[in-house]
Amino acid sequence: MKRKTAHNFFSEAEKEKIRQAVTAAEACTSGEIATMVVDASDSYREAETLGSVLVAGLVAVIVAVAIHHVTIWTYIPLVCLLFFPVRWLFRRYPHLKLPFVGRRRIAEAVRERAIRAFYEKGLHKTRDETGILIFVSLLEHKVWILGDRGINAKIAPESWRHFAGELSQGLRETRACEALLSVIAGCGEELARHFPRKAGDVNELTDEILG
Repeated sequence: MKRKTAHNFFSEAEKEKIRQAVTAAEACTSGEIATMVVDASDSYREAETLGSVLVAGLVAVIVAVAIHHVTIWTYIPLVCLLFFPVRWLFRRYPHLKLPFVGRRRIAEAVRERAIRAFYEKGLHKTRDETGILIFVSLLEHKVWILGDRGINAKIAPESWRHFAGELSQGLRETRACEALLSVIAGCGEELARHFPRKAGDVNELTDEILG
């Protein structure tokens, strides 16, 4: 089975549905909605190292006991020998790192990556400061929704947290596309209430999923 990445997480048909949902959501508002999907928000190198040491240490103990040679002169070389293949496994399968990462660390990593993406993708450059980013980080199954200054002046952050929670649940329940479509529509309705479409309004951000 092909490994799911940010590039192929949604099928081409689903990507088109998402693009159309963004277009429809922006039809009644001067706000701009962008969606972005990334594989992970951080490499979590500290978790990779810690996990590799602990797993290598555990396997080394098992091997030493099995060969009836439990001494420091056997154990330490075994740990060093096993460390590198175990680290390769952690890099090949990043989800193995998560048990060695604290919840706060994960939340901060996703938040920081979302904020960086907001500026990297130019969402802060919209004419009326009404850009909104729906940011999805696949490894962590986390979602952040960020609004620009014009939006935050009128819409409380709790609204975005509600939508982020809805989409996060959809990711966990493997109905990501359905949940994202619902959240895009909900964000569009919220924006339309506070930022109705103006005459001569133009689409300032792509409706395609950013990566």
